[in-house]
Amino acid sequence: MAKRTKSKPQERGSVLFDVLYEDESRASNRRVPMEILGGLDGDAPARDLIEEQDRAISEKSGRPMKSIRSLTRSPARAPSSGDDD
Repeated sequence: MAKRTKSKPQERGSVLFDVLYEDESRASNRRVPMEILGGLDGDAPARDLIEEQDRAISEKSGRPMKSIRSLTRSPARAPSSGDDD
């Protein structure tokens, strides 16, 4: 029997983005898979994904889709220590 080699663990997870719309409304912590980010496009794929999600939401709700003004990564949260006194 051939021995299986163990593959290296893949970096998985997601990145959170804050979205500011043209009407000044805001959506915080929109989750985007980490594997679509980076490379030459940077965070542009995140904008495309969030626009796709917004399009699906607007179709289901019957409300017009909002235009995105800006997209920024949400600030990283400090890990909670659990020592709340």
